[in-house]
Amino acid sequence: MSVQLEILLIAVITSLACALPGVLLVLRRMALMSDAISHAILPGIVLMFFVTHDLESPWLMAGAAAMGLLNVWLTELLQKTGLVKEDAAIGLVFPVLFSIGVLLVARYAGNIHLDVDSVLLGELAFAPLDRLILGGVDFGPVSLYQMTGIFLINLTFLTLFYKEIKIVTFDPELAAFLGFMPVFVHYMIMAFISITAVGAFDVVGSILVVALMIAPGSAALLITERMGRVLIATSLFAVLSAIAGYGASHLLEVSIAGSIAVMSGIVFLLTLLFSPSRGLWAAHRRRQRQKGQFARDLLLVHLLNHQGMPEASTECLESHLTEHIAWTKLFAAEVVHQAIDRKLIHREGDMLFLTQTGREQAAAVMER
Repeated sequence: MSVQLEILLIAVITSLACALPGVLLVLRRMALMSDAISHAILPGIVLMFFVTHDLESPWLMAGAAAMGLLNVWLTELLQKTGLVKEDAAIGLVFPVLFSIGVLLVARYAGNIHLDVDSVLLGELAFAPLDRLILGGVDFGPVSLYQMTGIFLINLTFLTLFYKEIKIVTFDPELAAFLGFMPVFVHYMIMAFISITAVGAFDVVGSILVVALMIAPGSAALLITERMGRVLIATSLFAVLSAIAGYGASHLLEVSIAGSIAVMSGIVFLLTLLFSPSRGLWAAHRRRQRQKGQFARDLLLVHLLNHQGMPEASTECLESHLTEHIAWTKLFAAEVVHQAIDRKLIHREGDMLFLTQTGREQAAAVMER
């Protein structure tokens, strides 16, 4: 397997591993928690290094995951006081934990190389350098197996506890009534998110974990609201972002992780603009249709009220619409054209007359 293919596989698997639990944060309106956890794990890594003195020790991941859960617990503890809101509590807790980690590194581990760019942005290009070699056989990059394991754990968790997660996410009161222990499920979700953030820390860096966790799920929720379809769409968007980001980084010769994060944002932006159900363009089209429908109804009611009356010779003139209804000439012409196309009115010279269909629709509007 070529190095380039290994990098691409790591990028795809990492994006999937982050996106699946990340969509739960979006659904639970806790998107900022991904940023908090990705920063708060640093003191856990540092403290466990002090214990093990081994940067490759799996205990570093355990310590980081525990620190992520501590961040969640402290945030909720502060929120429950009722004195601060959730977003403020998150913003108060994780900077403290992250700063503690930075101070510990600066004070007691100054001889350890801590590259800021790698920590914050990650560097996927270096991931294939750390190889899994057993019995003299090279099985590939360690990070590929690490992130694949985390992805499979997340996928298994979502599959086995799909019903519980769905009920706890959308109706925690019902979940408690049915005995699903929403608090336990909540901390299980946070634990898996912490583990994912720790695993992705080396690959994409602490900050870019946020983009990979939040952007695909946010884009998916603009397409559909059904949980199963959201998870499928999230996975597709994650893979698309990884492949497009890798291609862009190779073309522009820039950071791979950074390119993937940018592509995640671009995918979200395109979905926000062009989603057929909830996109901005679809919303604009709906508003235009509603505006056109209202204008046609107003025209029909206007003609119904004046046809057969002495003033009909002036009130039913197309040229009079700009004065009586305060429309511009261009808009009045467009509304009249649409009404004629729908066979609601017909024109005789400058005079407008209701058809039978138009008369019925005007009467229906009047009865609303």
